[in-house]
Amino acid sequence: MDAKRLLELILILVLHFQGISGREPFLYKRPGEEAVLSCTTESSSPPTCSMVTWLYNRDQDQTLTEVWNGEVIEISARAARLSVNTDCSLVINNITAEDAGQYGCRQGGDTNTDVYTFLSVLTISPSPPDTDPKRDGQVTLECSLLRIRDQPCLENSIRWVDETGAELLGEGDGYRVLQQTDCVSRLTVKRQSGHNRKYTCQFVEENNVKIEADYPPDFNDPNQIYIIIGGVVGAVVVLVVIAAVLIIYRKRANVTEDVPKPTQHPGEPESNLTYVTVNHANQQASSYKKVKKEEVMYSTVRSQKTEADEDPSSLYSNVRKLK
Repeated sequence: MDAKRLLELILILVLHFQGISGREPFLYKRPGEEAVLSCTTESSSPPTCSMVTWLYNRDQDQTLTEVWNGEVIEISARAARLSVNTDCSLVINNITAEDAGQYGCRQGGDTNTDVYTFLSVLTISPSPPDTDPKRDGQVTLECSLLRIRDQPCLENSIRWVDETGAELLGEGDGYRVLQQTDCVSRLTVKRQSGHNRKYTCQFVEENNVKIEADYPPDFNDPNQIYIIIGGVVGAVVVLVVIAAVLIIYRKRANVTEDVPKPTQHPGEPESNLTYVTVNHANQQASSYKKVKKEEVMYSTVRSQKTEADEDPSSLYSNVRKLK
């Protein structure tokens, strides 16, 4: 056993002891998720956030300061995704592969108070990345566990399973598992339209699945999707047209009801005269006096004499006070 492997085992034992004491030093996440990194252990005293510093490194050669005296460093490339909780824990939003690594929480300048968390990020993607998932043919899926560089993955710690949960080994019907290289495993699959296959990459440690990620290619016929979308759009258009017709019909019905119909007395000939009702009130009356409101109807009647055009007296006005 080489010195590097021995150092790794010692580090794992120490961190597992911290986990037994109530804190999980290893976190496994997928891109887009959120991680909360604790700054305390059960044996440590509650920290003062105004004196807390959060340090990050992907390898042992370079350490970055992300939080200083409880405040996120604004010049950090990921400052917008970092925040500090009231218990001094570090929150990382919308995790990316670049967030993987070692994080240390330090109180003041005392290195003896350092509390470490190791964040690993599992990704799965087709290779090349621009592979069309709707096209038949072969595609290579690449599953990677990104973590601190000095912490390699054990052999066969990354495995593939199908949609039934069965582990894929070697070469089988429509797939071929390539040999794992460090923390990267590849699976070559043959895609066929109509075969809904799902492939899952798992990271296993001590026979326990720590994290997994799925790759569900869309093997459905794209024409079926367009048909469904077209049907939904067509139904919406029909409903809009029906609603518009009903609104127009109701508006026309209301206008027809509001128009007064002229009274036609029996025996009178039809005419094109219009009858208007006028409400007359004394608008200049004093506000201290009651105004008697009278309703008067003015009408114009054309007589049946044929001399009407020659004698204007045949046209007369009739003023009638309505009771």
